[in-house]
Amino acid sequence: RWFTHFYAVSVLWNGFLLIWLIQPQFLRGSLSSWLQHLHHALGRASQNEDMGNEYSSALLVLLLLWLHSLRRLAECLCISVFSNGVIHIGQYCFGLGYYIAVGLTVLCQVPANFRNGEELSVQICWYHIIGIVMYIWASLHQHRCLVILANLRKNKSGKVINLSHSIPFGDWFERVSCPHYFAELLVYISMAITLGFHNVTWWFVVMYVLFNQALAAVLCHEFYQNKFSSYPKHRKAYIPFV
Repeated sequence: RWFTHFYAVSVLWNGFLLIWLIQPQFLRGSLSSWLQHLHHALGRASQNEDMGNEYSSALLVLLLLWLHSLRRLAECLCISVFSNGVIHIGQYCFGLGYYIAVGLTVLCQVPANFRNGEELSVQICWYHIIGIVMYIWASLHQHRCLVILANLRKNKSGKVINLSHSIPFGDWFERVSCPHYFAELLVYISMAITLGFHNVTWWFVVMYVLFNQALAAVLCHEFYQNKFSSYPKHRKAYIPFV
């Protein structure tokens, strides 16, 4: 349940960044001076010619990141049923910092000329459409899997009756033990696609999510196997068929 704090911070912070990114487009101004100084410290030295696409990509990815955090916050508050587990203070602080840094990572992809006040139009490209479709597909499956997990601890009327672990079935649970972790990876890959495939910085973010979620999935998979002798042997831990 401590992850609820991460998503709350992400909704507030990345929503704030999203407003600051949209505002110059409609008010025909430049980014705030403090954001420009931050970009100067964290931004790129080189600049591509296709600045309209870069601005559109950054705007879309920041919007997708905010929507993802908003959905996960709503699921934590209204759907998920948590046990009384705790979190290490180091992991808690890192998690808060991560969602602040990841929004700044997207913001630093905004073209430098736009930061200085040059007007850019929003341009939708083919890879934006592919990325958004993949994002919606992964998000829907992640939501379904989280509902399945929550229902294991509820009766038919929706009342929580226990906090014990049970074997989940349905949707992507038929292939992997932690499909919600796999869907999280797909969400970040969809953002990499929306940025145009070539953004090396975001692919490093994807790699972090891959290894972080894989570790958690393997531990969870081993827990299921040790706790339940009847646990389906064909299920993989994280990625289907791998």
